[in-house]
Amino acid sequence: MPADLPSTLLFLGRLLLGGAFVFAGLRNIRNQGFLTGLMAARGVPQARLALWAGIVLQVIAGVLVMAGLWTALACAVLVLFLIAATPMFDNFWDHQGPDRATRINGVVSNVALTGGLLTVIAQSL
Repeated sequence: MPADLPSTLLFLGRLLLGGAFVFAGLRNIRNQGFLTGLMAARGVPQARLALWAGIVLQVIAGVLVMAGLWTALACAVLVLFLIAATPMFDNFWDHQGPDRATRINGVVSNVALTGGLLTVIAQSL
């Protein structure tokens, strides 16, 4: 195995993992009206402010993961973000049929993202 292969794979992994959060944060800007209403309906106080805090967190922490800067901290913050966001947006227990399946897939995706983030944390310690 070439000596630089592990570092190349780690770089590509961080790029993809962090990039997913940057993409999601930027996409959330476009959907802010819908998401604010959804959060308010779920009882989130100051839903618009909470949404914007989440967007800023996703984008900044995602960029830090991509750049390899303060990686463990950025990943830990994103894990906490996923812990808060998953039951709010992927509440499959309140849905039936295809919508339930879609939300279950969202939970599984967030679990996988959490696994990736924990792996990057472990590597950076």
